[in-house]
Amino acid sequence: MDAVKLICATCGQANRVPMARLAQAPKCGSCGEALAGGRVHDLDALSHDKAVRGDDLPLLVDYWAPWCGPCRAMAPEFAKAAKGMEGAARFARLNTQDHPDIAGRARIQGIPALVLYHKGREVARLTGARPAAEITDFVRQSLVARNR
Repeated sequence: MDAVKLICATCGQANRVPMARLAQAPKCGSCGEALAGGRVHDLDALSHDKAVRGDDLPLLVDYWAPWCGPCRAMAPEFAKAAKGMEGAARFARLNTQDHPDIAGRARIQGIPALVLYHKGREVARLTGARPAAEITDFVRQSLVARNR
C-alpha cells in the first residue's frame, strides 16, 4: 500500500497520505490541521463516524468524560502512547458526556474505554485507565491477532 486514507478530525475531509509521509506530520488538504504526527485528536459525532469507517490506519478511540477522574489521569499516558505509535496508528478521543448517542452506539458501558478500529470494524476493546506501555502493547497485540 503506497498511501493511506485518513479522515481529518477537524473538518471530516478524507485525505490520501503517502506512507512515507506519515512520520512527517501530514496536514489536511482542506483545513490544514495535522492528520497524524503522534497526537490525540478530539472527535465530534461526525468526525468519529467518518474516521471509524474511513481511516486506513488503525484508530484507537478513548471514550472519556471530563468528570471522570481515571479518564483525566490516563490522558497524559494516552498522549504518550499516541506519540510512541506515530505512523502505525492514530489516536483520538470522544467526550461521552457531549456525545452520549455515539457512546451508546459504540456500546460503551464504563469509562475510560479504549476501542481499536481498523478499516471500519472494531478490532478490540480495553476498559480502565492504563499506562502508555499497556496501551501500545494492547494496540500491537490486537493488530497481530487480527492479522493471523
